[in-house]
Amino acid sequence: MSPRSASVNEELRRRSRERLLRAAVELVAERGYEATTLGDIADRAGAARGLVSYYFPGKRQLLQSAVHRLMHLTLEAGLEREPRTDDGRERLARAVDAVLGLARDQPLLMRTHMAGILTAEGFVQCPEQQRLAELLRDTLSRYGSADVEADYPLLRALLMGAVVAVLLPGAPMPSARLRAELFQRYGLDWELGVPPDGGPPGGTFSSAL
Repeated sequence: MSPRSASVNEELRRRSRERLLRAAVELVAERGYEATTLGDIADRAGAARGLVSYYFPGKRQLLQSAVHRLMHLTLEAGLEREPRTDDGRERLARAVDAVLGLARDQPLLMRTHMAGILTAEGFVQCPEQQRLAELLRDTLSRYGSADVEADYPLLRALLMGAVVAVLLPGAPMPSARLRAELFQRYGLDWELGVPPDGGPPGGTFSSAL
């Protein structure tokens, strides 16, 4: 039997890494961070336990990469859903709704992710995070940003702040209110993206006014 080519080996490594990322998201969403071990993740992924350490320095880094992958895929699906559009304002609205939707649909996972970013390990610059960043930069470019590199960190900070506000234990803010504030900040009409039932909360003015 001839040895596998470099491209085949690379594809196998990519698939193994993605299985670990999917397993991490599933298990932490089901059990929580503390109750999930690296061995559990390897078992769910059908991978050797040593493979986890080969790809990731530790559980916190693995989870950040896993959530960044989920965010990238969720954002990509939201941006490219039918009817597809190149309109920058619509795409930015879809991006905001996709991120707020993750906070609503995956509260335990997203709360754990945000808490991890604030630990000593900090923000992980992984391939999954870079793909997410490129999608947001492209969205800002289509929106008409004159300086994407300056505007991207601000958009990222605003979205992260909104997620924290939605998930804040004991004092959560309504996602519709946060959506309205973000839409007002970027001059987006309430009807863009995937608006929730009802109009914008009182005190928030439409960009059309």
